[in-house]
Amino acid sequence: MNFSAENASRKWAFGRLSRARAAIITVTALLLAFGVQARPAQARKSTAGIWWGDLFGSRPPRLRGTVRATTVPLPRPRPAEARPRPAEAPAAEPQTPAAAKSAPAGNAKPTEQAAPAAPQPSACRLALTEEIAIAPTVADIHGPGGCGGEDLVRLEAVVLGDKHRVKLAPAAILRCTMASAIADWIRTDMAPLAQNLGSVLSDLDNFDSYECRSFNGIAGAHLSEHGHANALDVRALKLANGQSISLTDRTVPREVRESVLHSVCARFTTVLGPGSDWYHEDHIHLDLMERHNNYKICQWNVWDPLPQVAPLLPPERPDDAPPREVAAKPETKPDVKPDSATAGEDRADGTKFDKTKPDKLKSHAKPR
Repeated sequence: MNFSAENASRKWAFGRLSRARAAIITVTALLLAFGVQARPAQARKSTAGIWWGDLFGSRPPRLRGTVRATTVPLPRPRPAEARPRPAEAPAAEPQTPAAAKSAPAGNAKPTEQAAPAAPQPSACRLALTEEIAIAPTVADIHGPGGCGGEDLVRLEAVVLGDKHRVKLAPAAILRCTMASAIADWIRTDMAPLAQNLGSVLSDLDNFDSYECRSFNGIAGAHLSEHGHANALDVRALKLANGQSISLTDRTVPREVRESVLHSVCARFTTVLGPGSDWYHEDHIHLDLMERHNNYKICQWNVWDPLPQVAPLLPPERPDDAPPREVAAKPETKPDVKPDSATAGEDRADGTKFDKTKPDKLKSHAKPR
């Protein structure tokens, strides 16, 4: 019991002391607050001395004297004969560290997006100059089902060595590699062929180039090389003298057509013509399709001319033709009837013929 009373008295004394300290601290704080507001200069001086002395045990350092304002000299006025100053670029806005990292190099503002760099031309595009072909660049095509392609050109004409142009009618949308192969084929093989025929090559009849379709236009078939802008259909080569070399015409000399056949089969990976299928009887298909082990297809039968067949009906006789001669009819002999002189002649069976009596042989004849 004595121990419990002693603890209780201690707790009461400690609580009283704590409350007294809290009251003292509160009163001191209020006095300091009122004192600083009433006399800010004296309060700062007294408080500065108190905490500095408590920490370092010495007087606080002396304040330096106030700096007097001095007049700044102005520059002399710019002479009238001086050159005009160049316009200064606007100052760049301050950048945060994050914005500085994301901002592009140079003087561009961080808010401005850098324009995408133009794609570099391919080696084929650089080689296909205007001295070889008139083929302006076409934007890439990205059609449905994988149609289209990149590095495309519009092949309008092929330029020969003497600056003569062979026009493609109409112009063909092709890949640069395919257009380059067509230009080299015309310049190297077809132009000399036309010279051997006594003329100059003027036009190439373009039947089809880029077209987003399946093989032979069959629904569900694989995408044609025409859909990749990697094929060209040719119908004829036209000469400056008006002659047309139709590659599938049987009346064109066989030597000429065979010369074209050997030329295209050596240059292109696919050649389809008459005899390949029913879709290539009136034109020649050329493409550069890539296959395993550089496999090539060359299906083009050079047919012989059809035999000449006589017309079914004779041609009409012209009006100014002389009259036709009518052949004389042969004379007919009169029928000879049996008379009395021949009445007694023998029959084939040995009987005598009698015109006054009916023929018994006929009466016994059986009907068939």
